[in-house]
Amino acid sequence: MSLIQTTARNLSLLASMGQTAGQQNLMQLIQLRWMAVFGQVLTIALTTSLFGIPLPLQEMFAVVGCLILLNLFSLLRPRRLGEVRNADLLAGLLLDVAALTALLYYSGGATNPFVFLYLLQVALGAVLLETWSAWLLLGVTSLCFAGLMHWYRPLQMPSHEELFQLHVLGMLVCFVLDVALMVVFMTRINANLRRRDARLADLRQQAAEEDHIVRMGLLASGAAHELGTPLATLSVILGDWKRMPQFRDDPELLQEIVDMEGEVRRCKSIVTGILMSAGEARGGALAVTTAGSFLDELVGEWCNTRPSVSLDYRIDDTSSRTWMKEPVISDSALKQVICNVLDNAADASPAWVGLAAGCTDGLLTLTVQDRGPGFAPEMLEKIGKPYQSSKGRPGGGLGLFLVVNVLRKLGGQVRAENLPEGGARVRLQLPLSALAIGEDDERRG
Repeated sequence: MSLIQTTARNLSLLASMGQTAGQQNLMQLIQLRWMAVFGQVLTIALTTSLFGIPLPLQEMFAVVGCLILLNLFSLLRPRRLGEVRNADLLAGLLLDVAALTALLYYSGGATNPFVFLYLLQVALGAVLLETWSAWLLLGVTSLCFAGLMHWYRPLQMPSHEELFQLHVLGMLVCFVLDVALMVVFMTRINANLRRRDARLADLRQQAAEEDHIVRMGLLASGAAHELGTPLATLSVILGDWKRMPQFRDDPELLQEIVDMEGEVRRCKSIVTGILMSAGEARGGALAVTTAGSFLDELVGEWCNTRPSVSLDYRIDDTSSRTWMKEPVISDSALKQVICNVLDNAADASPAWVGLAAGCTDGLLTLTVQDRGPGFAPEMLEKIGKPYQSSKGRPGGGLGLFLVVNVLRKLGGQVRAENLPEGGARVRLQLPLSALAIGEDDERRG
């Protein structure tokens, strides 16, 4: 376990590439540095061979080699959770500025038209870095530019006329490089930032939905507690009535009392299920069953509440049925959300509802199908959002909202679609291991 945790804490950029905006932005800087290395080697080669300008090749290629080592170090250095901080980006940009300054020092200093490549570093820093870091980078580049005006190795240039033409040509090349690289990398970095903002928005939405579920759970738990006392009172009263002569001697009245007792027991069972889902069941052992028995019991209970609906329940023959014998916990919350999906299907298609169950590679799949009008397009786009319902009832749409969130907590997912031949299909998928019996469950059971 400790080895796994250490691996999770220390990841290289290659191992965790693209997971966060910081990692993606550092990858953009590394790609830019590779392009700079290629461009610098090409420029040095053309300057010496095509224009015949002598350069200190040993020193300049040493600087290029340092950039290559910096890239490899940035890619392979272990980081805590693979995260890239502001300090990492600042250090990388400062080293890029230092390398550019060294190359300019050996090639004419501030007289070199490529000195304006400093602007690209400053622009990237303004986008990627925190405010104080961006200002620090600006100050460092300004000092480097100023220093190159006084300290540099002059180039042995041809005549003044050719020098002017080369300088103008160099300014043109530098301008094209600056604007092209700025557009390419600014566009990519902005896309990374937009994806990060979208992920943060999704996390905030998920937190709000979970908070909504907590409030609903507290309300349901409170109502269940309040209902417990009157239901117990009704149970006692009905038991007394059964023993009274005027009811005991009348078969018709006695049967009605028996039916009423059955409904009271059902209400108490529902209240108990609510408390179990809220984690407040007292003094009861965990219900251990098998996956097949869990589904059979669920189907039987639902059919008793909807006797007029024809439920077509079947097991998917394309998968092995060994999963049905797997021991699982009878999760009342999962049972309730599956019943919610079946209820919605029955409301849309009162005559027929289909339920298919299967398991492939440890992934339990439940498919509920109906022959109703299907989902409205706007509902399919916002499936699982609260208060998205076509029934027109106040507070509607909470059923699928709870389904999506309960499945998500179990590591599963919900997919809904309209069928070409009419009707709708909702597919619930979750790992069978999410219902498996753990050691803590066995001790409590």
